[in-house]
Amino acid sequence: MSETLGPAITGTTSAPPPQGRSQGAAAYRRRLSAKHMEAEVFTRATRSIREAEATPSSLNQARAVADNRRLWDAVLVCVLDPGNALPKGLRAQLASLARTVLRECDGETPDLAFVAEMNEQIAAGLWA
Repeated sequence: MSETLGPAITGTTSAPPPQGRSQGAAAYRRRLSAKHMEAEVFTRATRSIREAEATPSSLNQARAVADNRRLWDAVLVCVLDPGNALPKGLRAQLASLARTVLRECDGETPDLAFVAEMNEQIAAGLWA
């Protein structure tokens, strides 16, 4: 098992891409490592948070927060899995961070800038 957060984050499967999907995008994904695919997921989640900040509407914000909540739920599940290949200390730190972000997402008025910053930090680490 490679040292990534886990397949729950990237959604990697062996199934062929859905009909109509750009062949260029599929080729791009095939060239990415698992870590880089995970970084892409965090980058997309950050983009939705930043868009919700820029054009505040309750629907945009609810979608962005829900997407980020699902992402961080998956992170928490992956790092708590005893079979995860990451070092135990790093897994504990990521679990703590995931719980913090989830608490923020569950708040009445989530701090979107904080959530976006955490996503960006994780994505940067995965790209490195």
